[in-house]
Amino acid sequence: MKILIALTLVAAPAFCAPKTWTGQITDSMCGTNHAAMSPGAKTVNGHDCTLACVKAGSKFAFVNDGKVVQIANQTFPDLGKAAGATVSLTGELAADGKSVIISKIAVKK
Repeated sequence: MKILIALTLVAAPAFCAPKTWTGQITDSMCGTNHAAMSPGAKTVNGHDCTLACVKAGSKFAFVNDGKVVQIANQTFPDLGKAAGATVSLTGELAADGKSVIISKIAVKK
């Protein structure tokens, strides 16, 4: 039993090591498709749409490989600036496995 506990404690840091993903900052209502909120529009501005949806009560989210992941720390600085943009996001997967805790965002040029 002591060996199992020791192995668990040694392996635990590997599970919560920061990781970097590339994707887009969006909102939980629109997810991967901002056009749904602007029917008939020729172009949709992901930045403005994301900010409007968040102001209306939606939460910031992150899209990576077509999958929408919730952002645990909604007050992270620069989320608003990065809204709708492709970013390099560094963080850790939260314990629930369904959200990410951001430690760094860099907008891709």
